[in-house]
Amino acid sequence: MRDPEQTRQLILEVSGEEIRKNGFQATSLSTILSHCHISKGALYHHFANKHELGYAVIEEIFTPMFLASWEPAVTQADPIQGLCNFFHDSANDMSCEDVVCGCPLNNLCLEMASVDEGFRLRTLMMQQKLNTLISENLRRISDQLRNDIDFSQVAYFIVSVFNGSTSLSKGTQEKALFQTVMAELCNYIQSLRRSH
Repeated sequence: MRDPEQTRQLILEVSGEEIRKNGFQATSLSTILSHCHISKGALYHHFANKHELGYAVIEEIFTPMFLASWEPAVTQADPIQGLCNFFHDSANDMSCEDVVCGCPLNNLCLEMASVDEGFRLRTLMMQQKLNTLISENLRRISDQLRNDIDFSQVAYFIVSVFNGSTSLSKGTQEKALFQTVMAELCNYIQSLRRSH
């Protein structure tokens, strides 16, 4: 007999993959049940309904994954160079599937934040955590940066451009557009440094 916590984790991982590929509303609970080899009762033992499952996917799968993808870049000794390397690598390593599917969190935000308060609040919390992660690490090297910087504002701008670029590449199916915008975003981030 499978451990209940393992079952719950499997449901979250399978659901996350289905939501990433199909969006929340098009994700079928019967597909999740089939992939997990569980009954509907087993699913409802862990999650009261599909929305509660979606909330858990955001909190426990997408948000940690999203933060973990940014953290190595901004926690480097030089977060400016770390971010530029991250954007360069993201642009070059983007697979055809990434171009077609886009960023799972970005997709979910666009799909659900305006129609469901629970999704909106969880999206906001995730964005605030990412903003704090970026702004605090830029503030750490403030002696190397221009004096006129609002760190929170800069962090939101960086993430907005990144997310907008993933939507652009998804909408146009053009990886080259993402690469172009990432190169320009790097130019912007480098311009935060003090001129010597």
